Amino acid sequence: MSMLKKQPHYAWDLHSLIEKEFGFKPGNITPYRVLYRLEDQRFVKSLVADRRRVYKITEMGEKELDKVKTFYSEILKKIS
Repeated sequence: MSMLKKQPHYAWDLHSLIEKEFGFKPGNITPYRVLYRLEDQRFVKSLVADRRRVYKITEMGEKELDKVKTFYSEILKKIS
């Protein structure tokens, strides 16, 4: 969701962005499965552009992302 906060992306774009950003290559269908679940939970929204589905984060997704970042920051402080 943090990548979608920067700008909307196609699922396949996320596949290569994850590899560049985090140094691992997700499975071919993994971004699609994750995006479908996030959309089902209303954290992301999809639109069709140029006959391809584009995903963007929702306001609810941004709030959830902020909660997760705070949670992990607190955990890192405790274990440091």
